[in-house]
Amino acid sequence: MRILVLGAGGVGGYFGGRLAEKGADVTFLVRSRRKRQLESDGLVIRSVHGDVTIRPKTITAEEPVNAPYDLVLFSSKAYHLEEAVRDLRPFVGERTVVLPLLNGVAHYPVLQREFGADRVIGGLCFIETTLNQEGHVIQTSKDHFVRFGEFGQSQSQTERIGQIEQALGGTKASFLLSDHIERDIWHKYLFIAVIAGITTLMRSPVGPIRETTGGTEFIRSVFREIEAVMLAHGAPLDGDIVDRHMETTQRMSFEMKSSMLRDMEKGYAVEGAHLHGYLLELAERQGLEAPRLQAIYHNLKVYGSGLS
Repeated sequence: MRILVLGAGGVGGYFGGRLAEKGADVTFLVRSRRKRQLESDGLVIRSVHGDVTIRPKTITAEEPVNAPYDLVLFSSKAYHLEEAVRDLRPFVGERTVVLPLLNGVAHYPVLQREFGADRVIGGLCFIETTLNQEGHVIQTSKDHFVRFGEFGQSQSQTERIGQIEQALGGTKASFLLSDHIERDIWHKYLFIAVIAGITTLMRSPVGPIRETTGGTEFIRSVFREIEAVMLAHGAPLDGDIVDRHMETTQRMSFEMKSSMLRDMEKGYAVEGAHLHGYLLELAERQGLEAPRLQAIYHNLKVYGSGLS
């Protein structure tokens, strides 16, 4: 199976690199500058699960297409979505499957409209990564997995998803097939919206927020507020998902930072509109008040307005 990874940043670089490490046929669609960097230094992964340096196959959007790819790992940032879709078009054929790894859900209608609903499957990832100044992928979390699956295929598999599962298996990372991918996507969305929201609002890792007097109750209140918005929209959330997410939050290391906070600390753009702004749109449609969510998003907008 020919696999194209859109981007070679923290997410695409890590999971694509792990696939290439095991010998999968992986090509990275990157910008010219990143291509030169990878050709010079290789794709360097420094990980708690084992370091590796590979010499990856790379291509830019300006180069000729050598036939469509079978599978695309779509790992672009949400604020680059339109540009990434445009770059990807020549590489998607009739039998290409697009597996998005973005947070949230607002990108799915865009990808389905551009490439066809039948070519887009569900996906998410859990991982803590960043690129250092040398362009190396630094991966620090215990969790490093992708979950994927067909929409509407509860307790069943299609032929293509079985082929994808086989192609993605056997790496140091985990690629897990899900029978309920839509539910899993919303569960992840709830978690990341809260953790990214509170850490950027407080400019703090999880630990100090959690352990300050009233901190745990505040975190739970944000979970409940966003859960209410999602349920009103019709999201398929489990009844105990907030309790489970709170347990996960309690187990997090004191120093854990969301990737959005790390991006803010570097002066990068963030995905506030895609994550929190979209949730506020859903709240408005349902006539719901969401003051904590509003504060989180306003903070992100103020930050964004200061970027050059």
